[in-house]
Amino acid sequence: MGKVVIITGASSGIGKTTAEILNSKGYKVYNLSRRESLGIEHIKTDISNYEDVKNAISCIYEKEGRIDVLINNAGMGISGAIENTDDNTAKQLFSVNFWGMFYSTKEVIPIMRKNNSGSIINISSAAAKFPLPFQAFYSASKAAVSSFSDALRLEVKPFGINVTAILPGDVKTEFTQARIKNKSNDPIYGDRIDKSVSAMERDEENGMSPETISKIIIKIIEKKNPPPYVIGGLKYEFLVFLTRLMPYRLTLFLLGKIYG
Repeated sequence: MGKVVIITGASSGIGKTTAEILNSKGYKVYNLSRRESLGIEHIKTDISNYEDVKNAISCIYEKEGRIDVLINNAGMGISGAIENTDDNTAKQLFSVNFWGMFYSTKEVIPIMRKNNSGSIINISSAAAKFPLPFQAFYSASKAAVSSFSDALRLEVKPFGINVTAILPGDVKTEFTQARIKNKSNDPIYGDRIDKSVSAMERDEENGMSPETISKIIIKIIEKKNPPPYVIGGLKYEFLVFLTRLMPYRLTLFLLGKIYG
């Protein structure tokens, strides 16, 4: 019997390609999202709503009797200056990127603990290591995902549950077009935001394929003792290594030059 896998946000991008690969390998895959993904079992779920997530996971457990893997992939992005970002938009981002991850994790832990095994994979971002100007809320939410993953790993390790955070660099997906842009029309931030977002979108359009990250996810699922985190992409592995050798002030200076 193939492992039972839950993927949040598997209707596009990394989640979709991961679901398709796992499905072809014989895993039983469930997509928890608002939109369907062709060929993948779908439970319509608002990831930012706890009751929605709780009911969806309960439904899967009742049907399958187990949950082996949880991939917290659902996410959204916003760009713009901090002082011009509407608080409801910022809260919406954290509701999806952080609280949605918490809700699904909270529900699967008792199930995995009962079976004394399981794997939780949280999709963070290189932005957790390299906070970007005009991407403050996205960067902060992904830093929270990474810290949450580290703490969770320590808590559930005695129960045979593995936790890994994946920090992808730039990936070419629909995420670029879906980003909410809070463009400022005033002379203080306007031109800088345009320059920053253009540079970011150019990086993403020339980024890795989602399949590259999906293959990393598959390897983590199949490993007996996966690492606490994985940087997605050799370029970003090198950059993380390089930043360990330089003062953090210099890292921020370079990020400001490129994206500020």
